[in-house]
Amino acid sequence: MPSPFIADRRLGADFAAKHVLLDIDSESRVASITLNRPERKNPLTFDSYAELVELFASLKHASDVKAVVISGAGGNFSSGGDVHDIIAPLLDMAMPELLQFTRKTGALVLAMRQCPQPVIAAVAGVCAGAGAMIALAADMRIADATARCAFLFTRVGLAGCDMGACTLLPRLIGQGRASDLLYTGRSFDASEGLASGFYNRVVEDDALGAATELAKSLAQGPTFGHAMTKTMLHQEWSMTLEQALEAEAQAQAICMQTQDFRRAYDAFAARRAPKFEGD
Repeated sequence: MPSPFIADRRLGADFAAKHVLLDIDSESRVASITLNRPERKNPLTFDSYAELVELFASLKHASDVKAVVISGAGGNFSSGGDVHDIIAPLLDMAMPELLQFTRKTGALVLAMRQCPQPVIAAVAGVCAGAGAMIALAADMRIADATARCAFLFTRVGLAGCDMGACTLLPRLIGQGRASDLLYTGRSFDASEGLASGFYNRVVEDDALGAATELAKSLAQGPTFGHAMTKTMLHQEWSMTLEQALEAEAQAQAICMQTQDFRRAYDAFAARRAPKFEGD
């Protein structure tokens, strides 16, 4: 009998995307989110920001999604905020409106980090500005040989601290490398991204295919265990070692109460691969 406290909500039934493409594979339970303005290299608008925030927030309660892949259409990931639809209107906004907008962009990063599913960015072609931040906010990044990424905020007269860049990027590639990219706004290719640790993997072509295969393999794993891993990776940033050890002890003890933990033991004893169910 399902718990009365846990609603069986299906993202595919409850969320109608208008500004991005959303596809959920019912067999693998992998959700594919596509930034879909290929004629302009998939720039973001006020509407697409709002929809992405809502979409990733909804993933917290989605029983039909075990992993997520985000990509861009037409051979590019995203060129960032749309020059005409976002940048130009910002020039005429007062401070309260500007702060409302910058908080909204940060809310997207937070929603990506707080959704329990692993999020994999499939990066090809242009990945710049806010697009680079979406890729950075993902749990993992797979690029193809065409990928060129840039945190180009200083190139347009702004600070390099947009959307959590000064927190996320140094933790991923180190303070010195992050300082280089955030001060200069220069682009880096796939090979540099792989060497620095920005990309988990670089493939010659079809980053989306490689990311989808990884997502499918993760979707077959222990759903609760993955969610707990993501939670602890996020929360332990601000912990001492003693706090982290205690938090992980509690987290692991909770995971030991799951049926998936028992399934793994039973499968090991029977010398077969476990089939995780997510409970």
